[in-house]
Amino acid sequence: MELDTGVTAWMLTSASLVLLMTPGLALFYGGMVRGKSVLNMMMMSFGAMAVVGVIYVLWGWSMSYGSSVGGLFGNPLEQFGLSGTILDDAGEFVLSDGLPVIVDVGFQATFAIITVALISGAIADRVKFGTWLVFAGLWATLSYFPLSHMVWGGGLLSDEGPFVFGDAAPIDFAGGTVVHINAGVAALVLALIVGKRKGFGTEPMRPHNLPLVMLGAALLWFGWFGFNGGSAYGADGAAGLAWVNTTTATAAAILGWLVTEKLRDGSATSLGAASGVVAGLVAITPAAGDVHPVGAIVIGLVAGALSALAVGLKYKFGYDDSLDVVGVHLVAGLWGTVSLGFLATETGLFYGGGAAQLAVQVIIAVIAIAISAVVTLVIALALKATMGWRVPEEDEVGGIDLAVHGETAYETIQQGSVIKEVRA
Repeated sequence: MELDTGVTAWMLTSASLVLLMTPGLALFYGGMVRGKSVLNMMMMSFGAMAVVGVIYVLWGWSMSYGSSVGGLFGNPLEQFGLSGTILDDAGEFVLSDGLPVIVDVGFQATFAIITVALISGAIADRVKFGTWLVFAGLWATLSYFPLSHMVWGGGLLSDEGPFVFGDAAPIDFAGGTVVHINAGVAALVLALIVGKRKGFGTEPMRPHNLPLVMLGAALLWFGWFGFNGGSAYGADGAAGLAWVNTTTATAAAILGWLVTEKLRDGSATSLGAASGVVAGLVAITPAAGDVHPVGAIVIGLVAGALSALAVGLKYKFGYDDSLDVVGVHLVAGLWGTVSLGFLATETGLFYGGGAAQLAVQVIIAVIAIAISAVVTLVIALALKATMGWRVPEEDEVGGIDLAVHGETAYETIQQGSVIKEVRA
């Protein structure tokens, strides 16, 4: 087998683009919190990069793509520390379909990093940094790596598993189940276990820096071309289709969100546009390589509208999903995954494929929800009983940046005199 330099170059580029998404997320989340919490919010993303970046090399790759243990996870010891994945007996780089396996390791590591970082938005302003870092390692090990094996590593939820009905096999092009449903469910569970911020529902908690939010959304959109385009594993038409679908669905989702909030609230906001970007990106992730661009428009429009409506549910049901991880990632991730049952060009209901693909997509979504919920609940309760989740109330009220990190983002925020932010 010969090295495919074109594919290798594209996959290295894609891995770099996906890695950029986590700093982009840090900016997106950082702008959405209050000024006294921005550094802590950004540090949660960088902390996820640190922890997951190390453990993925040690056992994450092996658990994701090693020999299957009951279809649930890969053998963590088989390729521990990337044993046997870099060079072969002849001293040449190990190749898979012309791609060095070590390049794929880098690409997949960036997926694991961003997935963990996504969860942090649900518990902004109020958790211990050390507890978060431990959670990041445990959750990646017990939820992300197994689910990535089930879907992409030949496990229970793959096209080699039991949920294949005729021509209809599970479709998750780039992470609707593995990334977004997984992170969204974890975010909901954590929000319930950790509890609400002080003043939630009674005090204004507006984003302190909307330009930062929009910059973060722009970087996420840019990085997502590696996320979806790279998942084609080729510098070819499939990558081009994923690129176009990613752009088209995201553009449509902005429109869907803005129209919804204009009709509901009377204003089309910059926060809505930025949130629409993310909702569209999330929804097209599982479908980017398997739908027509016109189908991508439908996926994006519905995702934008659904997520715009869903973000208000936290006030109705009383859970504090601080930065709307549930409303955006869980809701849009579910929609994107299920939409393939209708819009997949080869097996979707609207293309004459019958209901089998829809049934498959619903099944894998439900299983992903169950796995993430159970694993996250166990980890969250264990950490609550041992390390504890919440910072002291005075640290939360006074500003978690100064209390936990010993610094503030802005000189106007000083110890004991946190400025009152301008309320919209």
